[in-house]
Amino acid sequence: MDQILSQLANRHSDAPPVPYLARLVAQVRPEDAGDFVQATSNLRALTYLLSRHASYRAGLRQALIDLLGSTRQVQLYTDTGTLSNETFSQALRRRIGERLLPPARSGAHLADQFGVIFCQREDYRWVAALSQEVWQELWQALAWDEERQIVANPTRLQLLEAVQVLTARITAIGLEPELVKTYPDIERFESPFLHLSAEAQRYVESARAAMVDETCPDEDDRQMLVLLEQCEDVIARLRKAAANRGVSVSLTYHVTRLRQHIQRLRTLLALLDPERSPARDATLFHLLAELVRAENRKYSLRDVFASNTELLARQVTEHAGRHGEHYIAENRSQWLAMGKAAMGAGVIVGFMALFKLLIATLHLPLIWEALAFGLNYSLGFMLVHVLHFTIATKQPAMTAARIAAAIHEAGGKADMAELAELVVKVMRTQFVAILGNVLLAIPVAWAIAEAWLWLAGTPVINEGKAAHLLHDLHPLSSLALFHAAIAGVYLFLSGLIAGYYDNKAIYRQIPQRLAAVPWLNRLLGEVRTRRFAHYVEHNLGGLAGNFYFGMFLGVTGTIGFLLGLPLDIRHITFSSAYLSYAAVTYDYALPLATVLWSVAGVALIGMTNLLVSFSLALWVALRSRKLRGSDALPLLPAVLKRFLRGPKAFFIPPRERAEEPAEEAAPPA
Repeated sequence: MDQILSQLANRHSDAPPVPYLARLVAQVRPEDAGDFVQATSNLRALTYLLSRHASYRAGLRQALIDLLGSTRQVQLYTDTGTLSNETFSQALRRRIGERLLPPARSGAHLADQFGVIFCQREDYRWVAALSQEVWQELWQALAWDEERQIVANPTRLQLLEAVQVLTARITAIGLEPELVKTYPDIERFESPFLHLSAEAQRYVESARAAMVDETCPDEDDRQMLVLLEQCEDVIARLRKAAANRGVSVSLTYHVTRLRQHIQRLRTLLALLDPERSPARDATLFHLLAELVRAENRKYSLRDVFASNTELLARQVTEHAGRHGEHYIAENRSQWLAMGKAAMGAGVIVGFMALFKLLIATLHLPLIWEALAFGLNYSLGFMLVHVLHFTIATKQPAMTAARIAAAIHEAGGKADMAELAELVVKVMRTQFVAILGNVLLAIPVAWAIAEAWLWLAGTPVINEGKAAHLLHDLHPLSSLALFHAAIAGVYLFLSGLIAGYYDNKAIYRQIPQRLAAVPWLNRLLGEVRTRRFAHYVEHNLGGLAGNFYFGMFLGVTGTIGFLLGLPLDIRHITFSSAYLSYAAVTYDYALPLATVLWSVAGVALIGMTNLLVSFSLALWVALRSRKLRGSDALPLLPAVLKRFLRGPKAFFIPPRERAEEPAEEAAPPA
C-alpha cells in the first residue's frame, strides 16, 4: 500500500489515474469478501498512511480530482443502480447479452471507469460492511482543506444536471398509462409528479445562480422534498389499489423503477446540501456502497427477477392465502365437511387411477400417451374443483400463504401461541383431508377392480404391471420418495399458477369483459352470462391450477423417458388406489412384508408430497412479504409445546360449546 501511494504522489499529470486507483483498491480489498475485519483494518491502515504523509494524501486527492474532472459523471448518478427505460423482458435479454459479451468501457464516462476500479464481483460486500466512522476517518485524513485546486464546482454542476434527468424520468414514469389505469386518482387531482418537474427547474436555476453570484440566496430543496413525499404517498396508495385491481410484471417494473429514482434523487439533494459535509454525514458513503453493488451485480439475472416480481409474487401469494382460508377448519362441523369433501375427491381419484391404467395398456405413441395422461389428471382435478371436493395435497400450498400472512400481520414478531393454534387447525384439517382421500380411494379402486374382474373375467392389470406398481411404492428399493418430491414441487407450482390466474382475472378485467361479449349474451342470455362471468372471477385460478397440475403429472414420466432420466411422480391418493388394483390382481395373495412396505411407502409418499409443497410455498410467501425463514423458526417450539399439551387437537377438533341461554332482559323502569 505504501508503494502505491508513493506512485500516486509521483504520478505525472498526463498519466491516467484509474490504474493507480484500481491498484490502491486492490490493496484495501480483503482476500475474502466476507472478511469485514480485514477490510476495516486495511482501510484504517490507508487512513494512517495518509494522515502521516502529506505527499501521499496530495497524490490521492489529485488522482481523484483528475478522475472527476476528465470524465462525464451524470450517467453514474442517474443510471447505475436504477432500472432503465425498458420492459422486463428487454432487461432480461440485455443482461444475458452483456453477460455473454460485456460492453466496451469508455474512458470518458465515470460509470465505466468506476467499474474498472471496483472490478471484483463481490466488492460490494466489504464496501457495504465498512462502518460510517471508518469512512469518515478516511475522508478527514485526505484533508481536503489543503487542496487549492477547485473541483467542487464541476462536480456540483453535474450533480445538478443529474437532478434534472432524474426529475424528468420520475415525471414520465409517474404518468405511465398503466399506473393511471391502476390508480385513476393520479389524473383526477393535481399530480405531484408534474409539480416536481417545475420545482426541480427552479431549484437548479437557483443553485447555478448561487455558484456564479455569491450574493444570491442559497437554493432551498424543502419544497422538492415535500413533493417527493407526496410522490411516495401516491406509490403507497397505488400499491393498495393493486391489491384490489391486480398487478402485472410491467406494473411492478414501473413501481420499482419509480421508487429507485425517487430514492436516488433524495440522495443527490442531500449531497448538494452545503451544510451536510461527508465528515459528519454518511450519505456519500452509502451512495458509494450502493453504486459498487450495482456495478458488481449489473449482469445479475436474479436481481432483475427479485426486484421486478415483488408485487406480482405478493399478489399471487395473497390470492393463495385467501384460498387457504377455505382449507382451514375452524370447528368440528367445518372439519367434518372437509372430510366429506375429501371423500368425494377420493371417489373420483379411484376412477382417474383406472383410466390411467387403461390408457397405459393402449401403448399410444409417446407424445399422445403423455397428452392422454395429462388430460386424464387435469380433467379429473378440474371435476374435483367444480364439485367442491378437496384433494388433500393441494392444501399446503394454500395454507402456507395464510401462515405467512399471519406472521406478516404481526410485523414478523407474531404471538407464537396464536400462530401455533393456527398450525394446529391446519394440521388437523390436513389430516382429515388425507384420511378422506385415502379411505375412499382404496375401497373405490377395490370395488372397480372387483367389478371389472367379475364382468370381464380378467383383472384390470396383469401381474407384471401389478408387480411394477408395488415396486414403485417401496420407499427403499425404488425412487418413490424422489418422485414424491417432484410431485410436491408440482403441487407448489400449481398453487402459484392458481394465484397468478386469479390476479390475471382481476387485472385484465376478464369477468367484466366476458359479461360484455355480444355473442355470449345471445347464446346464453344476459343473466346466465353474468352468472358465468361471476363463476370465472372466483374460479379461474382454481381451474387453471388444477389443469396445469394434471398436465405436469401426466407428462413428467414421458419427458424422463425421452431424456433418459429417472423422472416420474408419486402422489399419495393415486398410490393408495394402485395398491388396491394390484391386490385384486394377485387375488390378495401378497406377502405380509410386501403389504407393510407398500403401506409405509404410501404414508411416506404423502408426507413427502406435503412437506415439499408446504416448505416451498411458505418460503415464497415469506419472501414475497420481505420476511426471512428465521421469522417462522420460533413456530417449531411453540407447536411442539402445543402438541405435548394436547396431541388430540392435532387430529380432531374439540367439540363446539353449546351456546349459553341469553339472560332475560331486565324489565324497563
